[in-house]
Amino acid sequence: MCSLSMVAKYLLIVGGLNWGLVGTGMLANATESWNVVNMLLGNWPMVEGIVYVLVGLAALLKLVGCRCAKCTSGVCTDCGPKSGEQKM
Repeated sequence: MCSLSMVAKYLLIVGGLNWGLVGTGMLANATESWNVVNMLLGNWPMVEGIVYVLVGLAALLKLVGCRCAKCTSGVCTDCGPKSGEQKM
């Protein structure tokens, strides 16, 4: 897997879990926020904003697809088959 796809994958996992917890907290009528990113980076609102932008960019990357040399040549195990393998 290329590095960009791997980072995007982890950012999407973190973002999905974070929004899942936010929604669960809202449905449970929790008095405090269950936003993990805010809990960890609440003292640094600029860094928190950067994390949210990176998660959004990761979603766009997964939506459009990675265009790096490794992925376009079909070597990336996440984006395409290894040489000699068939796509299913």
